Amino acid sequence: MLNIKKDQKDDKLTIALNGKLDTMTSPQLEEEISGCLEGISELVLDLAGLEYISSAGLRVILSMQKIMNRSGEMRVIHVNEVIQDIFDVTGFSDILTIA
Repeated sequence: MLNIKKDQKDDKLTIALNGKLDTMTSPQLEEEISGCLEGISELVLDLAGLEYISSAGLRVILSMQKIMNRSGEMRVIHVNEVIQDIFDVTGFSDILTIA
């Protein structure tokens, strides 16, 4: 189960994830962000409530990063130790801006 909360102020969009981002829930996140990044120059991904991420979830985050590389910046905040370990092992720590 994944809960997605979006909060947009002008050209800044914050997406808060709560639950598990895996093969079952990553299509839900893809659908939520599809088209909503248009005109966004700052994307903040709040992972405070994220318990687990699979390779499918990493793929969605990578695609978000690629979109934002062309139109602005993306920051990832509130990364817990479990998710940080996954980012470190997969090399995502080098790709993402983690604050």
